[in-house]
Amino acid sequence: MDLQTKVYGSLAVVSPIFLYFGGRLSILIVVWTSVVLFGSELFGNKEDEKKTHACKCSHKEGNEKDSISEDTKKDCCGGKGTGVNGKPCCGQGGKEQSQQLPTFKKDIINGESEKPKTKCCGGKGHDENKHGKVCCKGKGHSEPKPEPVVEKPKTKCCGGKGHDKEKHGEVCCKGKGHDEPKPEPVVEKPKTTCCGGKGHDENKHGKVCCKGKGHGEKKVEPESERPKVGDEWDSMTVDFTEAFKPNRSKTTKKAVKVFTKKGMTEIKTKETETDGLIKSAFTVSNSELLDSDIYIFYSSLQGSSQKAGQIVQEKLKEVSGLKKQPILLNLDELNDTDEYFVDVPSPNSLYILVVPSYDVDCPLDYFIQTMEENFNDHRLDKFPLRKLVGYTVLGLGDSESWPDKFCYQATKVDYWISHLGGRRIFPLGKICMKYDGNDKIAEWATLLGELLKDNEPILYEYDETVDNSDDDHNDNDDEDNGNGSDAGSDENVDVEDVGGKEIKPNENSLEIKQMIAKDSPTYKNLTKQGYRIVGSHSGVKICRWTKNELRGKGSCYKKSLFNIASSRCMELTPSLACSSKCVFCWRHGTNPVSKNWRWETDEPEYILENALAAHYSMIKQMRGVPGVIADRFINAFKVAHCALSLVGEPILYPYITRFIELLHEKEITSFLVCNAQHPESLRTIGKVTQLYVSIDASTKEELKKVDRPLYKDFWERMMECLDILRTVQSHQRTVFRLTLVKGFNMGQISSYADLVQRGEPCFIEVKGATFSGSSKDNVNSLTMQNIPFIEECKDFVERFVAELQRRGLPYEISAEHAHSNCVLIAQKKFKIDGKWHTHIDFDKFFKLLESGENFTYMDYLKETPEWALYGNGGFAPGNVRVHRNEKKEGNDGRVNPEDLPEIPIATN
Repeated sequence: MDLQTKVYGSLAVVSPIFLYFGGRLSILIVVWTSVVLFGSELFGNKEDEKKTHACKCSHKEGNEKDSISEDTKKDCCGGKGTGVNGKPCCGQGGKEQSQQLPTFKKDIINGESEKPKTKCCGGKGHDENKHGKVCCKGKGHSEPKPEPVVEKPKTKCCGGKGHDKEKHGEVCCKGKGHDEPKPEPVVEKPKTTCCGGKGHDENKHGKVCCKGKGHGEKKVEPESERPKVGDEWDSMTVDFTEAFKPNRSKTTKKAVKVFTKKGMTEIKTKETETDGLIKSAFTVSNSELLDSDIYIFYSSLQGSSQKAGQIVQEKLKEVSGLKKQPILLNLDELNDTDEYFVDVPSPNSLYILVVPSYDVDCPLDYFIQTMEENFNDHRLDKFPLRKLVGYTVLGLGDSESWPDKFCYQATKVDYWISHLGGRRIFPLGKICMKYDGNDKIAEWATLLGELLKDNEPILYEYDETVDNSDDDHNDNDDEDNGNGSDAGSDENVDVEDVGGKEIKPNENSLEIKQMIAKDSPTYKNLTKQGYRIVGSHSGVKICRWTKNELRGKGSCYKKSLFNIASSRCMELTPSLACSSKCVFCWRHGTNPVSKNWRWETDEPEYILENALAAHYSMIKQMRGVPGVIADRFINAFKVAHCALSLVGEPILYPYITRFIELLHEKEITSFLVCNAQHPESLRTIGKVTQLYVSIDASTKEELKKVDRPLYKDFWERMMECLDILRTVQSHQRTVFRLTLVKGFNMGQISSYADLVQRGEPCFIEVKGATFSGSSKDNVNSLTMQNIPFIEECKDFVERFVAELQRRGLPYEISAEHAHSNCVLIAQKKFKIDGKWHTHIDFDKFFKLLESGENFTYMDYLKETPEWALYGNGGFAPGNVRVHRNEKKEGNDGRVNPEDLPEIPIATN
């Protein structure tokens, strides 16, 4: 077997072994096979080397090359006179080779007997064994001379490929011949800056361009930057290879963004100082800090933080050189937080915030929510608080009892104010109030006062691309990066990795809490006021009119106006939180406030069952009260009506529609009251028995003073709600509720008419505000002077209706309840055959609802009794009205207005 056959055979054996076993075992098998097959060729055969041989070419034994003549060498072993490795080349002698030389031998043996290859027989030369004695079709196999290949020059004819007579015929190029035209040299015109940078074209732009200043040629770019002429690159192709890679900074130092502040100067140095601080972020105030307008804000549920704020205020007053006295403000009672935390009162404002730590929902949570929303609101300035001279935060807490929650809200406040552009002038203070808390507060305030005297530059490292030492949150906001580059980014980011990144929640965002936790001060305050808290965010309470009707002392205004029995009515709200802070609110702001739902949510089935149980429990407590009528007491345990008002904003509850459906399944009517600030919920609300919308003012300015809404676009939201009543919810029985407050919203009757014309409600319920006491913490506390008498309410209504009728709007006065200072205005369509039908037929309402057919408010009307009509007082028969103060001679029981203080007027 020759060597070539062995090689091919071994490859055929080894290949499947390698594919099957792979790895080291196959390598060992290959090595072993090579040794077996090629050992003699690779290492030689010592026994053969020792043997001598008689070669006819050498005429001697062995390998004595010197005795071989030159003529003999030519005929022996390819001219070398011997074989490979001393082996005989001629076998047992003779010239015929019995063993071929390896084809992979590097040295080519050029013997005289070797014939040059010719082009016959496939270019490999003639082989008689394969082709026979005759080859090349009998012409012999002498090598023909190759004809020189002459490449014809291409011409522009025949599609640019040159003329081919076989394809195109004798005549081409439309009979004009195919002489190759000389190519015109391509001269690229230099671009100019005129005409949008594309150069001037007289056909498009006329002879005059660049506003008549001419089109002077722009400087020619260097050859290295211009595209080469003749480059085979498609001009419409754009290379996006580097498009999505961030700019790589040559240095590892992060670029600190320093924005301009009014009254503030940046001090910049290029290098990092020996202390390791980044000096490019140093700032210094252009004015003395002692000249600042200092505002001390506090948030408090039980007064501890208020006292801490007062300590800080007193200590700062003792600072020598302080030009202005510090101002102490309750953060929870601000009319509009934007007045201080989007705009600032003055360019020299300096803020000090005293922040407690509450593990329950509190007004401070709303403030933190507002700061976060301002940061994410694209409509606002990215850094609205950069106008401040500076700020600092003092946190209060209990590190021993609540180590995990110690000053956590102060940390959040400090975080968001700094990210809104605030310049921290003093470190975040954290004080444990369990032992000697007031002394620690005084010490902190004293040190703050001393540092206000020092105007040395302050290190200011805020930037949304720079991590603060106490900030693990990464803000991916690069829109305001001044140079448009990713300063501080040291690594390229793969485009495919962008979509796969996990966005970590911001630890400084609000946590999901219970709205009213049982261990919260809010829970204690509301239960003290007679509320039963249902779940964590709902409440139920017995109305005083329910108690009155059980004792036969009269019903509320809804009895005379709409036929609701007060003894069978349950006052409930699925959301104790509200999006407004009305000046006439019964709870004086003790309930939570928010613009949207941010709490744990209870199921509507759970709320209804527990609300009914709580309501019946409070009814039972009336069984021993003198004067309770037995029949009414028994019927009170079958609730027939549900007033979804009480306190808070019921429509804020996410599952309000489902809750109303559950009421109807139990044959309980629904009277839903909303404050016209949630159009998205109002639009999707389901069928209700009667839908109220509070219209507490007729102009934008008055509404802001009376309701103190949280939304910035409160007026636009109210207008959208009115449009929804007129269109989407036109099938509902709708009511405008006007709560009159003297000194606030009893003017501008024409503007009220504009709102009625826009919303087209079925009824307009005008009611004087109810006095529920004053609160010293309430910014706009009401007094009895702000509560209108029934005569004043009637006068307002009569003028109001006259304006509506003057405009051609079909409204008239229909009913009243003098005891509640309430008058009802109704559309004339409810006056059928000269009789008013403002009452509701509840049995018919449920029959229509059960049928599943579409129906409107006109399908379940009931005639209004005579005692309820306007001018008759509206006091229901079967009841005895009791006056609290008996009339004295010459006195009608009212307080003399001259003996009362002046009416507080709302101010901006």
